[in-house]
Amino acid sequence: MRYLKKAEKTAETEAGTAREVAERMLAEIDARGEEAVRRYARTLDDWLGPIVVGSEEIGRAATELSEAIKADIRFAIGHVRRFAEAQRASIRDFTIEPEPGLVLGQRFVPCNVAGCYVPTGRYAHIASAYMSVATAKAAGAGTVIACATPWRRRGIHPAVLFAMHEAGADMILTLGGVQAIAALAYGLFTGKPADIIVGPGNKFVAEAKRILFGRVGIDVFAGPSEIAILADETADAEIVAADLVGQAEHGAESPAWLITSSERLARSVLVRVPEAIAELPGSAREAAAAAWRDYGEIVLCATREEMAAASDAYAPEHLEVQSADLDWWLARLTNYGALFLGAETTVAYGDKVAGPNHILPTRHAARYSAGLSVHKFLKPLTWQRMSRDASVEIGAVSARISRLEGMEAHARTADLRLARYRPGHNLDLGRPVEE
Repeated sequence: MRYLKKAEKTAETEAGTAREVAERMLAEIDARGEEAVRRYARTLDDWLGPIVVGSEEIGRAATELSEAIKADIRFAIGHVRRFAEAQRASIRDFTIEPEPGLVLGQRFVPCNVAGCYVPTGRYAHIASAYMSVATAKAAGAGTVIACATPWRRRGIHPAVLFAMHEAGADMILTLGGVQAIAALAYGLFTGKPADIIVGPGNKFVAEAKRILFGRVGIDVFAGPSEIAILADETADAEIVAADLVGQAEHGAESPAWLITSSERLARSVLVRVPEAIAELPGSAREAAAAAWRDYGEIVLCATREEMAAASDAYAPEHLEVQSADLDWWLARLTNYGALFLGAETTVAYGDKVAGPNHILPTRHAARYSAGLSVHKFLKPLTWQRMSRDASVEIGAVSARISRLEGMEAHARTADLRLARYRPGHNLDLGRPVEE
């Protein structure tokens, strides 16, 4: 494996003071509550309006959108909702009886309160609104609270607000950044602290979620968006380049990687990517140029097995395969957030409309974590019930193992039941712990 282009920076290069800033803000909000949140909303986002969005504002946002735009948003929500509902249907409660009288079970119980963060910075992330909210609702979360940064001093972007409402948000807050994450975690403005907070955001949002993890659940610790493309000699260089640039547009810290067995393709892409970037409008051009300059990579491999191994080492958020024999890649690849097989689909399709979620693991987290799904909002809770005969059988073994571990009080909870349910028994309960 060799690099035709090597990244100058890594995901940790720009981490800087993000954690320090997030810690300071969270501590102040924890101490001062809503007062501190309002001050941050004013100073950081220039927002002086109400935090809690009312029905009138939601209705006004809908009137600002054309029927065509609303139809598109509803179409996309429908796909996301159906996929999430199919996920939920694939998960089942169960009951088993491994021994007569011993009944064990599992039931999936949704979180009571889900917080969904929707970023709004350079772009209005309409799709993030329904990706998170519709999935939480499909899982059965009791209350879904959505929040987004004010847009151009006039509240939440109308299309984002419409998408939140259509996807089923129960409460909506005009808040962004660390202060939004804190408000969700502490239950500010709603009186309902979130059990889990999901949704993408900048490095300060990501650090706030990481710091609060434990007090609340989170989806994944997310960094800047990533793309990797596995391409062989059959791939179209222009499509490959366009897809790399499509993700680099997210921001100056967004990695874009090409892993290929074709040097001809690699060199064509190396030429075409800067050309495609130059054709973008101003802010997108600046972001993509910086991302490709500092984080872009082109990796040359000798075989498809080497390509697959390299891809699994990167564990990219988005992984496109533009190579022959797509079924082989589907069976072989193991580490990715979302997989796009063939040139006919692309990350943008998954990000906006197709159905599977676009809130995905980054920074190698795909080695151990999947993207957002109904599973994140569900707790697989276990339960058990026993007959007296089963309690005696299980109890004797529990007593012996407890005493082997040195845990006499544990053992005695079994002893007591055995004395009650089988008086005069002569079962071996192990040697009592003396020290």
